[in-house]
Amino acid sequence: MHRTQILFEEKQYNYLKDISNHQKKSISQVLREILDSYAAKTGAFSVSEIEGVAEDREAYGRDHDKWLYGKK
Repeated sequence: MHRTQILFEEKQYNYLKDISNHQKKSISQVLREILDSYAAKTGAFSVSEIEGVAEDREAYGRDHDKWLYGKK
């Protein structure tokens, strides 16, 4: 995990604090769950973003520098 610092408006902080108290979770846990929920809706952490990458008949493992960095 990574530690970060973030500034909230008073109403945002109070809202998060109320949720965390009600659910008996830390504000950090509430924020992680909110982020996971948003990411699931947008497909941000979805493996489907790279689906089919191994189906390319021209791309081989030995050519990874060519495909990633344009090297020959």
